[in-house]
Amino acid sequence: MKITINQAGSHVGETVTLGAWILNKRSSGKIAFLQLRDGTGFMQAVVVKENVAEELFKTAKGITQETSLYVTGIIKEDERSDFGYEMEVTGLEVIHAAVDYPITPKAHGPEFLLDHRHLWLRSKRQHAVMKIRNEVIRATYEFFNNEGFTKIDPPILTGSAPEGTSELFHTKYFDEDAFLSQSGQLYMEAAAMAHGKVFSFGPTFRAEKSKTRRHLIEFWMIEPEMAFFEHEDSLRVQENYVSFVVQSVLKNCALDLKILGRDTEKLEKVAAPFPRITYTEAIKLLKEWGFDDIEWGDDFGAPHETAIANHYDLPVFIVNYPTKIKPFYMQPNPEEEGTVKCADLIAPEGYGEIIGGSERINDLELLETRINEHGLDPAAYTYYTDLRKYGSVPHSGFGLGLERTVAWLSGVEHVRETSPFPRLLNRLYP
Repeated sequence: MKITINQAGSHVGETVTLGAWILNKRSSGKIAFLQLRDGTGFMQAVVVKENVAEELFKTAKGITQETSLYVTGIIKEDERSDFGYEMEVTGLEVIHAAVDYPITPKAHGPEFLLDHRHLWLRSKRQHAVMKIRNEVIRATYEFFNNEGFTKIDPPILTGSAPEGTSELFHTKYFDEDAFLSQSGQLYMEAAAMAHGKVFSFGPTFRAEKSKTRRHLIEFWMIEPEMAFFEHEDSLRVQENYVSFVVQSVLKNCALDLKILGRDTEKLEKVAAPFPRITYTEAIKLLKEWGFDDIEWGDDFGAPHETAIANHYDLPVFIVNYPTKIKPFYMQPNPEEEGTVKCADLIAPEGYGEIIGGSERINDLELLETRINEHGLDPAAYTYYTDLRKYGSVPHSGFGLGLERTVAWLSGVEHVRETSPFPRLLNRLYP
């Protein structure tokens, strides 16, 4: 019977066959220990010399890293293993013998590993990160489906810039200018006017050289938009969503978190509601803590965000940023002149902003004024202003960066580690 490693617990005492690769091995004169991986998990297979044919034991001792094979044996419980099971081998069939696999068990630098990203994905830690990434995606769909959202897919090729910047990847759409999407938000607002509550999940692009280890040229975003939702309504959705995802990862990725050495006590504390602080209050606190490199009207850098998040030791909303440092579409905040009704959700432990969101301007005249103030071409935003002409309503939305969120949940240092193939794009900017 062929099974996968994650099915081993249901076959204790049975003789089964696994298709697997050799992650690592060690051997003595009488026993060979093979570390197997098959994509569903990792398990040790033990080859005892006195219990198998001489040729089989010789094969086991000489097998190389990343060789593919079929392994047959008896599944046994193993309390010493985090996985809980191992296999006592009775048969081996080599499919392909790997030679000189470049990522050996010794330590390698990040540049080497990123250049071999297509192979690094096979490692135990990278496998764990990708499993957590997958769980975040699965939990995202579950949360928004349960909350009555409709999944809508915005275009990847766009004719305008949601953030109103020039840092876009330019291409030609036949005889027209087009850009790789910086965000699906503007299109999702149109979808919200048809479906009420919607969300998208897709790639976004930033045509700027990555200046820190936390930034990517390509990353994935979850972007909900909600009609008849004001700013406070949106904040409640955001904190409930993040809390749901964290709890799902804790429940379904316990072994992966253990492989990564993640301190789960920090994640177990994450539950809505989250603390909130205004931008103005945050500037005041930073000044009190000795930060003399920031003034009201400046955007926060990583050290500022880290200090604020560490103060609460939880995800924290920074709300009501200055109008001049935010995009054109954000609703003015009537309670503090010169600010808008927006929020960034800052993750603790130095991982920075994982969500940016706001209430959107719903007044046509004000929106047209802002488009002109930002030097944008009104003709490129006709479809967007149409939303304010025909049944405009208060509406809000936000975007969660998947890779940054996965980095926080996994406890890994680099955002690039959480994206499957970032080096293929970031190689353009060494």
